[in-house]
Amino acid sequence: MSSSAMQDALAQMQSMASQASMTPEKGQQVSTAVGDTGFADELQSSIERINELKQASKSQERAFQAGDPDVALNDVMIDKQKASVAFEMGVQVRNRLVTAYKDIMNMQV
Repeated sequence: MSSSAMQDALAQMQSMASQASMTPEKGQQVSTAVGDTGFADELQSSIERINELKQASKSQERAFQAGDPDVALNDVMIDKQKASVAFEMGVQVRNRLVTAYKDIMNMQV
């Protein structure tokens, strides 16, 4: 992940944290938008990015196994590790969402 992408992600998280810390007045809607898109769109694009990383990793692995001289072992291993970390992050996000859903469903109204 590039430095600018990490900075953008950090800025989005800080923005969401500041929005979450504010308590809305009665009848006021809290914005769930992240940038120009909503949460569902961001989640979908993240899942697609994880899939792209996995596909790129598989492609490089196959090219290395086929003996492509332009593909080095260290590049293959780095891409596989990136895909693994992205997948684990996706699993953790899913776990957090499920926990949040269960917490909301168990709230007394």
